[in-house]
Amino acid sequence: MATETTSNPNALTSDFYGFRMKSLDGKDVDFSEYKGKKVLLVNTASECGYTYQYEDLQKLREAHGNDVLVLGFPANNFGGQEPGSNEDIASFCQKNYGVSFPIFEKISVSGDDTHPLYVWLEKNAPNHEAPNWNFCKYLVNEQGQVVAFFPSKVKPMDEEVLAAINK
Repeated sequence: MATETTSNPNALTSDFYGFRMKSLDGKDVDFSEYKGKKVLLVNTASECGYTYQYEDLQKLREAHGNDVLVLGFPANNFGGQEPGSNEDIASFCQKNYGVSFPIFEKISVSGDDTHPLYVWLEKNAPNHEAPNWNFCKYLVNEQGQVVAFFPSKVKPMDEEVLAAINK
Protein backbone atom coordinates (compact mmCIF):
# COMPACT_ATOMS: atom_id res chain seq x y z
CA MET A 1 0.00 0.00 0.00
CA ALA A 2 1.36 3.41 -0.88
CA THR A 3 1.96 6.00 1.79
CA GLU A 4 -1.16 8.04 2.41
CA THR A 5 -1.06 11.59 1.09
CA THR A 6 -3.09 14.71 1.68
CA SER A 7 -5.19 13.78 -1.37
CA ASN A 8 -6.63 10.99 0.78
CA PRO A 9 -9.44 12.44 2.93
CA ASN A 10 -8.49 10.01 5.74
CA ALA A 11 -4.90 11.27 5.90
CA LEU A 12 -5.76 14.42 7.83
CA THR A 13 -8.72 13.13 9.83
CA SER A 14 -8.47 13.88 13.54
CA ASP A 15 -11.98 12.66 14.32
CA PHE A 16 -13.23 9.05 14.22
CA TYR A 17 -16.35 10.17 12.39
CA GLY A 18 -14.30 11.77 9.61
CA PHE A 19 -13.08 8.46 8.19
CA ARG A 20 -14.43 7.02 4.96
CA MET A 21 -13.53 3.52 3.85
CA LYS A 22 -14.65 0.87 1.39
CA SER A 23 -16.43 -2.28 2.46
CA LEU A 24 -15.35 -5.65 1.05
CA ASP A 25 -17.99 -5.26 -1.65
CA GLY A 26 -16.55 -1.88 -2.68
CA LYS A 27 -19.22 0.35 -1.14
CA ASP A 28 -18.16 3.64 0.46
CA VAL A 29 -18.82 3.75 4.19
CA ASP A 30 -18.82 7.10 5.97
CA PHE A 31 -17.98 6.65 9.65
CA SER A 32 -20.28 9.57 10.51
CA GLU A 33 -23.07 6.97 10.36
CA TYR A 34 -21.62 5.51 13.58
CA LYS A 35 -22.19 8.68 15.63
CA GLY A 36 -23.83 7.94 18.95
CA LYS A 37 -22.93 4.24 18.82
CA LYS A 38 -20.22 2.11 20.41
CA VAL A 39 -17.98 0.46 17.84
CA LEU A 40 -15.59 -2.50 18.21
CA LEU A 41 -12.90 -2.46 15.52
CA VAL A 42 -10.95 -5.68 14.94
CA ASN A 43 -8.00 -6.41 12.64
CA THR A 44 -8.77 -9.85 11.21
CA ALA A 45 -7.03 -12.63 9.28
CA SER A 46 -8.40 -15.80 7.71
CA GLU A 47 -5.43 -18.10 8.38
CA CYS A 48 -4.63 -17.22 12.00
CA GLY A 49 -4.86 -19.29 15.16
CA TYR A 50 -7.35 -16.67 16.37
CA THR A 51 -9.55 -16.90 13.26
CA TYR A 52 -12.13 -18.77 15.35
CA GLN A 53 -12.87 -15.37 16.93
CA TYR A 54 -14.95 -14.56 13.84
CA GLU A 55 -17.56 -16.86 15.40
CA ASP A 56 -17.50 -14.93 18.69
CA LEU A 57 -17.57 -11.60 16.86
CA GLN A 58 -20.72 -12.77 15.08
CA LYS A 59 -22.21 -13.93 18.42
CA LEU A 60 -21.36 -10.52 19.90
CA ARG A 61 -23.15 -8.82 17.03
CA GLU A 62 -26.20 -11.04 17.43
CA ALA A 63 -26.38 -10.79 21.24
CA HIS A 64 -25.29 -7.18 21.71
CA GLY A 65 -25.93 -5.55 18.33
CA ASN A 66 -28.06 -2.86 19.98
CA ASP A 67 -25.14 -1.97 22.27
CA VAL A 68 -22.13 -2.16 19.94
CA LEU A 69 -21.31 -2.37 16.24
CA VAL A 70 -18.58 -4.77 15.15
CA LEU A 71 -16.31 -3.77 12.25
CA GLY A 72 -13.68 -6.08 10.74
CA PHE A 73 -10.50 -4.92 9.05
CA PRO A 74 -8.59 -7.70 7.26
CA ALA A 75 -4.84 -7.19 7.35
CA ASN A 76 -1.89 -9.26 6.15
CA ASN A 77 0.63 -7.71 8.56
CA PHE A 78 1.23 -10.62 10.90
CA GLY A 79 2.56 -13.91 9.60
CA GLY A 80 1.10 -13.38 6.12
CA GLN A 81 -2.15 -14.81 7.46
CA GLU A 82 -4.53 -12.80 5.25
CA PRO A 83 -3.15 -13.44 1.75
CA GLY A 84 -6.50 -13.52 -0.07
CA SER A 85 -8.26 -10.91 -2.16
CA ASN A 86 -11.24 -8.96 -0.85
CA GLU A 87 -13.50 -11.44 -2.67
CA ASP A 88 -11.70 -14.41 -1.06
CA ILE A 89 -12.05 -12.82 2.38
CA ALA A 90 -15.77 -12.13 1.91
CA SER A 91 -16.43 -15.69 0.79
CA PHE A 92 -14.37 -17.16 3.66
CA CYS A 93 -16.12 -15.07 6.34
CA GLN A 94 -19.62 -15.86 5.08
CA LYS A 95 -19.04 -19.54 4.30
CA ASN A 96 -17.15 -20.46 7.48
CA TYR A 97 -18.61 -18.12 10.09
CA GLY A 98 -21.83 -16.62 8.71
CA VAL A 99 -20.40 -13.15 9.28
CA SER A 100 -23.02 -10.44 8.85
CA PHE A 101 -21.16 -7.53 10.45
CA PRO A 102 -19.31 -5.09 8.16
CA ILE A 103 -15.92 -6.18 6.87
CA PHE A 104 -13.80 -3.60 5.08
CA GLU A 105 -11.24 -3.85 2.30
CA LYS A 106 -7.88 -5.23 3.35
CA ILE A 107 -5.60 -2.58 4.86
CA SER A 108 -2.31 -2.39 6.72
CA VAL A 109 -2.58 -2.03 10.50
CA SER A 110 1.14 -1.98 11.29
CA GLY A 111 4.38 -0.70 9.81
CA ASP A 112 5.31 2.14 7.50
CA ASP A 113 2.13 1.78 5.46
CA THR A 114 -0.33 1.70 8.37
CA HIS A 115 -3.74 2.94 7.29
CA PRO A 116 -4.65 6.36 8.77
CA LEU A 117 -7.54 4.77 10.74
CA TYR A 118 -5.12 2.55 12.64
CA VAL A 119 -2.66 5.42 13.11
CA TRP A 120 -5.56 7.36 14.65
CA LEU A 121 -6.68 4.42 16.83
CA GLU A 122 -3.17 3.91 18.24
CA LYS A 123 -2.68 7.63 18.85
CA ASN A 124 -6.00 7.89 20.69
CA ALA A 125 -6.03 4.56 22.56
CA PRO A 126 -5.73 4.85 26.37
CA ASN A 127 -2.12 3.61 26.41
CA HIS A 128 -1.37 4.17 22.72
CA GLU A 129 -1.60 0.45 22.05
CA ALA A 130 -1.03 -0.86 18.54
CA PRO A 131 -1.95 -4.27 17.15
CA ASN A 132 0.89 -6.72 17.61
CA TRP A 133 -1.01 -9.63 16.04
CA ASN A 134 -4.32 -10.45 14.36
CA PHE A 135 -7.63 -9.97 16.20
CA CYS A 136 -6.66 -7.03 18.39
CA LYS A 137 -9.70 -4.96 19.30
CA TYR A 138 -10.38 -1.26 19.88
CA LEU A 139 -13.58 -0.04 21.51
CA VAL A 140 -14.77 3.42 20.50
CA ASN A 141 -17.54 4.99 22.61
CA GLU A 142 -20.61 6.94 21.51
CA GLN A 143 -18.60 10.19 21.42
CA GLY A 144 -15.96 8.75 19.05
CA GLN A 145 -13.27 8.26 21.72
CA VAL A 146 -11.11 5.15 21.96
CA VAL A 147 -11.87 3.83 25.45
CA ALA A 148 -10.31 0.36 25.41
CA PHE A 149 -7.85 -1.90 23.64
CA PHE A 150 -7.95 -5.68 23.87
CA PRO A 151 -5.09 -7.89 22.64
CA SER A 152 -5.64 -10.95 20.47
CA LYS A 153 -5.92 -13.38 23.37
CA VAL A 154 -9.00 -11.56 24.73
CA LYS A 155 -12.04 -13.11 23.08
CA PRO A 156 -14.93 -10.92 21.90
CA MET A 157 -17.35 -12.49 24.39
CA ASP A 158 -14.95 -12.31 27.37
CA GLU A 159 -16.27 -10.53 30.45
CA GLU A 160 -13.80 -7.63 30.17
CA VAL A 161 -15.02 -6.81 26.64
CA LEU A 162 -18.68 -7.08 27.64
CA ALA A 163 -18.07 -4.94 30.75
CA ALA A 164 -16.43 -2.22 28.63
CA ILE A 165 -19.33 -2.31 26.17
CA ASN A 166 -21.88 -2.04 29.00
CA LYS A 167 -20.14 0.93 30.70
